[in-house]
Amino acid sequence: MTGKLITIDVLRHGEPGGGDILRGRVNPELTARGWQQMHEAAQRADADWHEVISSPLRRCRDFAEHLAQGRRLPLRIEESWQELDYGDWDGLPMDEWRKRSASQFRSFREDITALAPPNGENFIEFRDRVLGAWQGLAELPENSHVLLVTHGGVMRVILPTVLGIALNRSLPLNIPFACLTRVLREVDTGRERASVLFHNAGLGSQSRASEAASQRQEAESDATTTAGP
Repeated sequence: MTGKLITIDVLRHGEPGGGDILRGRVNPELTARGWQQMHEAAQRADADWHEVISSPLRRCRDFAEHLAQGRRLPLRIEESWQELDYGDWDGLPMDEWRKRSASQFRSFREDITALAPPNGENFIEFRDRVLGAWQGLAELPENSHVLLVTHGGVMRVILPTVLGIALNRSLPLNIPFACLTRVLREVDTGRERASVLFHNAGLGSQSRASEAASQRQEAESDATTTAGP
């Protein structure tokens, strides 16, 4: 297949404030460490982006605005790239959330329709929202290279889709704060081929080891983690 090539660098936000809580639509700012993580990830990308696209939530948007302004790049803020709306669970301490959501996550491992936070967004709605936005990026011009700043749950929809992994079986994908993944899309009329060129790149083995414990904790708050609460 020969089609237009589009490169998308997908960047998860860095560490946000608020402590050990479930973050969906709650809107904390980045911590100082979170800012540092994202600056380091942008440096690792070593990319000449044409555009920055971001979730409107501050843990993504603040850095996206800062980067776009500093590099004089166009910036798009799009609601489609927000994290799952956890409804009544949003902002709960993690221990309390695990208790409330345990039965849904056990069912989710077998049936992706089972995840439906009370007064929030069910997983099917979330999946369709994210994949609709992802498909929209196929309309970018030939040889576009863009930075997408978003959330762990969003990445747990995009990356399994690209890799052909069931969405409720994505736990082996490590998606820590400021995780950076590059996806190359080859788009032809009615067809597409996508490849992950790198995932969570640029961290040395020592850095990976030192981050391991915190990354496991971060993964627990991803909207579609198969670990469950």
